[in-house]
Amino acid sequence: MIRLLRHVLGAEGFRPLRRLLAVLLAAAVLQGLAFALLVPVLRALLGGSPRSVWPWLLALAGVTAVFALAQAAALAGGFTVGGKLSRALHRRLADHALTLPVGWFTGGRAAQLATLSGPGVMQVMNMPAHLLRPLVSAVATPAVLVAASFCFDARVGRVLLASLPVLLLAHWASTTVVGRLDRGRDAASAEAAERVMEFTRNQPVLRAFGRTAEDHRALDEALAGEARADRRLITRGVPGLVTFAFAARAVLAAVLVLTVSWTLDDTLDVPTLLALLVLTARLTEGVSAAADLGAGLRVARHSLERLAALLAEPPFPVPAEPRAPEDFAVRFDDVGFSYVPGTGPGGDPAASTLRGVSFTVPEGSLTALVGPSGAGKTTVARLLARFWDVTGGSVTIGGVDVRAMAPDVLAATVSPVFQDTYLFDGTVEENVRVGKPGAGTEELGECARLSGLDRVLTRLPDGWATRVGPEGTALSGGERQRVAIARALLRDAPVLVLDEATASLDQENEAHLVATVRALARRKTVLVIAHRLSTIRDADQILVLERGRVAERGTHEELLARGGTYAGFWRSRTRSHGWRLTSAKPATDTGTRPAQASAPPVPAASLSFPSDNGASR
Repeated sequence: MIRLLRHVLGAEGFRPLRRLLAVLLAAAVLQGLAFALLVPVLRALLGGSPRSVWPWLLALAGVTAVFALAQAAALAGGFTVGGKLSRALHRRLADHALTLPVGWFTGGRAAQLATLSGPGVMQVMNMPAHLLRPLVSAVATPAVLVAASFCFDARVGRVLLASLPVLLLAHWASTTVVGRLDRGRDAASAEAAERVMEFTRNQPVLRAFGRTAEDHRALDEALAGEARADRRLITRGVPGLVTFAFAARAVLAAVLVLTVSWTLDDTLDVPTLLALLVLTARLTEGVSAAADLGAGLRVARHSLERLAALLAEPPFPVPAEPRAPEDFAVRFDDVGFSYVPGTGPGGDPAASTLRGVSFTVPEGSLTALVGPSGAGKTTVARLLARFWDVTGGSVTIGGVDVRAMAPDVLAATVSPVFQDTYLFDGTVEENVRVGKPGAGTEELGECARLSGLDRVLTRLPDGWATRVGPEGTALSGGERQRVAIARALLRDAPVLVLDEATASLDQENEAHLVATVRALARRKTVLVIAHRLSTIRDADQILVLERGRVAERGTHEELLARGGTYAGFWRSRTRSHGWRLTSAKPATDTGTRPAQASAPPVPAASLSFPSDNGASR
């Protein structure tokens, strides 16, 4: 446990805990000495010369006073050091998170990080005051008592020393069983909690299909599994705990029987008998206290192991001698990539997301990526921003591999805007200023105009000072996208990546943004991912991705003339623009229907679109 704590906290964070451990150990040893001094005190008081007790009483009083000071320092230090551990752990987690690749932060891992930085750190913070202090006392004090017993009667010392392996074995057996059952219960509880959250979040869908809690099978099974885990923990775990308690009391009973028999044999006087029984009772009490800490120690160790696993996540490689790009042309050279480990070069090609992708985006040009869902378009954008590293080939900017660029230089070079927009819980201005904290008012206004955010600001109650709510929930999807686009434009990076940035915009705002992007492409390297082909028809080049490969490339006119995948996409989009819903009268039923099957006619709706000659069909 202590080694694991040192590993998680690091040398700097462990230093205050090491000093506290020294104080805790001193207090526990002094407590053991104080109890050991009770033996000569009782022997003197109950023996033939009560006046000889004064030296022992003075020694007991002195040791007790020093113990009280050490215990007070340990109690105060436990809470103080707990706060220092919390700050050290939060700092280590934050520093390590900054070294991890952006692609590491999936939804599940981000939730794991949030859990560890909250309840996980709290478990470690509570250890000095609520776990380590009683644990050190429960181990060191009995050890002193066993050593002291040899000074008063070696036979009792040998009995106590021989009983320690038995107690440790009983403790190990009980905690092993309970620990295994506890882990199973944790897994069942986590599954139940996830299903409850799923049931809560998806109420609109469940109610739309008439599903209730009674027939939501996944939730029922998860709750039943949690109940079974609870029963197993009680029926199998409690006997182990009872066994250890029985072993501790058996040691006390054995010492009692043996010391009484030695007293009857006149090899042990009665005052020493009583004093040694007090010593043994205190020893078994301390050992039992250590066993009672088992549950808390298991929880704390589990949190420490999860923290250690997170801190062991390998950081993104940083070049020893970083290079800066000479220009801002982007090149993908035979790039291969897979989100599944082990499926890179030489692995299973069917599991790869990108295979042999090569293209160049010249500086001062606009390149568009199109293709069906799952073709790898967003992956291309992520590899350019180095959210992940390629498993084959290379991605370069200005002739420099992105892996050879310093992280801050790459971040200042590439500015991505993804479809899933995240806004911080602050004002509109604070969210836009993330792109460039020191930007002036004129720069903010220009970016708002280019992104169409200025029109949104006129509708918001407090303009720039309007709070967007957690994750931007106070704004609509289109408004959030315009804030994100303004943020990217304010950053003014030479390489701009727009991944479905117009997905939530209406036609008017979409046209405004398309005009802005075309103007930016004259002085930036712009890569656009779009499903709306009308937004990229004037691109300098269009790349069609299919199954992780570049299937076609060329301008809009060239790809249409080629009659391939892009031309098929364009024809489908062109036909869909003429779709309209029209009312269709129900057909007259000339047959005879049973009376019970009759029902009022329901108007139907038919989908029609213009044919090639302009007639509807």
